Amino acid sequence: MRFLVHRLLALGGVLIASSMIVFGGLYLAPGSPEQFLVQGRTVSPEVLAAIRSQYSLDDPLPVRYWNWLSGLFTGDMGRSLLTQQDVGTLIASRIPTTLSLAAVAAVLIIVAGIGLGILAGTRGGVAARIVIFASNLGIAVPTFFAALVLMSVFSMGLGWFPVFGAGDGVVDRVWHLTLPALALSLPSIAVVARITRTAIVEESESEHVLIAVARGLPKRIVLWRHTVRNSLLPVTTAVGMQIAGLIAGAFVVEYAFTLDGIGALLVNSVQRKDFAVVQAVALIMVVAFGVVNLAVDLLYAVIDPRVRLKKGQ
Repeated sequence: MRFLVHRLLALGGVLIASSMIVFGGLYLAPGSPEQFLVQGRTVSPEVLAAIRSQYSLDDPLPVRYWNWLSGLFTGDMGRSLLTQQDVGTLIASRIPTTLSLAAVAAVLIIVAGIGLGILAGTRGGVAARIVIFASNLGIAVPTFFAALVLMSVFSMGLGWFPVFGAGDGVVDRVWHLTLPALALSLPSIAVVARITRTAIVEESESEHVLIAVARGLPKRIVLWRHTVRNSLLPVTTAVGMQIAGLIAGAFVVEYAFTLDGIGALLVNSVQRKDFAVVQAVALIMVVAFGVVNLAVDLLYAVIDPRVRLKKGQ
C-alpha cells in the first residue's frame, strides 16, 4: 500500500504541474481568443471588452487557472469557442475512436513486438537478422508515410481494408482500425522487438540461466521461467512507454485516415485557438501517459518484488 500511495502522490504532482504548463502555455502563444472570435473584423472596443468579460479574459492568470481547475473537478471543461458546445460532450463523442485505435495498436505492440523479439533472441541466425533489419526499417519510416503506403497497398491496391471511418460494432471497428493501428504502432513494434531481443540475449548469458542449463532442466523451462521472465523488466518499460505515447501520436494517423478522434480534434483546435478544447485534450493526454506509467510501476512490483520493496521505502 505504501508503494501504491507513493506512486499515486507522484502522479498527482505530475498532473498538477502539467495542468499549469498546459494552461499557461496557451496564453503565452501568439494570438488570443477574442481575435479568433472576431475573425479579423474591425470591432469597437466595447465589443472586445464584452467578449473578454464573457470569457473572463481580464481576470489574472492564476484566477483563470483556478476557475478552470476547479471546474475540472466538477466535470466542467468549459465551452468550445468554435462550436459553443460543452467541451466534455465534444470530447466524449470522439474519445472512443482514439481509445479503440490505441487499444488495437497496443495489442499489436505487445503481440508483434514481444513475439518478434523472442523469436530473434532465441533463434538467432537468419531470424535475428531479419528482425533487426525490419526493426531498423520500422524505426526509420515516418508514421504518416507508413500510413500512405499501407493505404495504397492494402486498401486501394488489394482492397482488404477500408480507407476512411472508424466502423460500427466491435468486429467492424477492428477491421476499419487495423491499418491505422498498424501505421501508428510500427515504430513501437520495432523498438519493443529490439529491446526484447537484447534483453533475452543478455539474460541467456546470465549466471542463473547457465546454472539451470547445467542442471539439465528442459530447454522450454529454462527459456520461459528463467530467460524470458527475467528479461521482462526492460521489456515492460519499453512496452509501457510506447503504449503511453499512442494517444499523443494518434493525431497523425487520425488525420491521414480521416478518423474523428481527439487527435484530429486537437489539431483543429490548435489551428483555431480554441483554448478550452486544447487544454482539455492536452490534459487528457497527460493523464493517459501518467496512468500507463503508474500501471507499469505496479506491474514492475508484480514481476519483481524487489522493486516494490526498494521503492516502498
